[in-house]
Formats: sequence, C-alpha cells, structure tokens
Amino acid sequence: MNLMGCLSHGATYVGVPAFDAEHMFRIIDSERCTLLTGVPTSYLSMLQHPNRPQYDLSSLRAGTCGGADCDPTVLARCSAEFPLPGLVQVYGQTEASTLIALDTPDSPHRWETCGRPLDGMEVRIAHPDTRDCLPAMASGQIEVRARMVMRPDGRVVVAGGRLRDMIIRGGENIYPVEVENLLREHPAVAEVAVFGLPDTYYGETVAAAVSLRGAASAAGFKAFLAGKVAAFKHPVHYFQVGEWPMTSSGKIKKRDLQTAALATQLDVLP
Repeated sequence: MNLMGCLSHGATYVGVPAFDAEHMFRIIDSERCTLLTGVPTSYLSMLQHPNRPQYDLSSLRAGTCGGADCDPTVLARCSAEFPLPGLVQVYGQTEASTLIALDTPDSPHRWETCGRPLDGMEVRIAHPDTRDCLPAMASGQIEVRARMVMRPDGRVVVAGGRLRDMIIRGGENIYPVEVENLLREHPAVAEVAVFGLPDTYYGETVAAAVSLRGAASAAGFKAFLAGKVAAFKHPVHYFQVGEWPMTSSGKIKKRDLQTAALATQLDVLP
C-alpha cells in the first residue's frame, strides 16, 4: 500500500528486503528520502544506533510510526535528533489500505495518540460479544467501515491494541500495553513485551520479556511498578531476551515468546 501511495503521487518508493538500521541510514543519505515509515522497534533501533551521526538524514521531512504502541519519548527524540519534524503516530490495518487514523504534524498530541480517522472512515469501539457501541475510554474491539475495507459488507472487525493479547488473571482483565508503557519508563529497559502464561490457580499470570541496556532485576522492576499500577497487573515472571522474534512487519511475536517461556527456552531474569 505504501507503493500505491507513492505511485499515485508521482513519488519514488525505496524499499528494503529486511530492516537494518545502518542500511536505512545509507539509503536515506544516498537517495535523499523525504518520508520515513516504520514501527516502534525500527525507530528505537535507529535512535540507539551508534553510527547514526555519520549519516546525513537532513532530507527527511515527515514520518509515520505504526504497527504497535510506541513510547512518546522515543518519537520525540527521533523527531528532534534525526531530525524528523513531521513524525506522527498512526493507526491502520492491512485490510483497510494501511491507514485508518493519523494526527497532524503540528498537533501537540501527535506522539501520544493516533489522531482522528481519515475522511470516509467510520470507526467505533464495540463490545466483543454484543457488538454494542461502547462509551468513550472503554476497551473493546475496533470496528471500521469504509470503502477500502476488504469485506463485502464494508466492515472489518479486528482485535486491536490487541484484544487477543488480553490477560485474564482470576477474572480480572489486564491489557499488556498498560504494563509495557510503564516498564518502558525504566531506564534499563530497551524493549519489552508483556504476555500471559497459564496458571493453575489464577488461570493466567503476567509475564514480561525485556531487553536491557543496563543492570536490572525482577525485584527492581517490582519496586519500580509499585504504586504505578494495581498489584495484580505486575508481572510475576521476567525473562531477558537478546533477539526478539519478529513478524515481517516488525511486530514482536508474543505467541513465540509464550511458547519459548513454557518450553523454558528463555533466560529468567533473577
């Protein structure tokens, strides 16, 4: 869909077979790219790469970050340091021609939210069982209706943000993104993924996989989260990850992490 957008506007599309931060720098420098699209892990990787100052990225004018929730401070730093003045966070689905909502480059909230739905898009939050429309700030399924949605009735239902990742611990619903956002604030955390593991008493319990850029411990994370989120949402298992299992679109494969954790293939963080 990025290719179609470029062609329809007479732009040049520069694709890569797989993401590599330094390769991206080379392409931007040599091709003088003006728009950069990526996912949170790719932006974080480029931000932390030690060779970034060796390349001229000044041609960049705008960028989008989507595919998963991103720490606003990461986007703010990318915007300032690359620099990338028109960087915004977006929400989309492949089934809906990629983009559903985005903010404007001059919005003060462009790194905290995905903005407003595009013209011609109908978006609502529905109860996953009854399909009733829910009030503002409620959690549910994201339903989209528009001409570009690939269903005969013009509608697609997706588990966004992501309902299928929800952990149910003793009847309490836990959304991983809430815990992930808090753990990303820890100075030793480079990346994090929170997921559920089977538990004989609670049904499910909370686990977190982290990649670190400094010293950390499970006890330290527990103390860090104290008072920030309800205790039942605290991870009880912490694993350290060196290389993340990723989809082709740059998203962390949480199911692979669950499988590896259950098979004791992940390093336990003491």
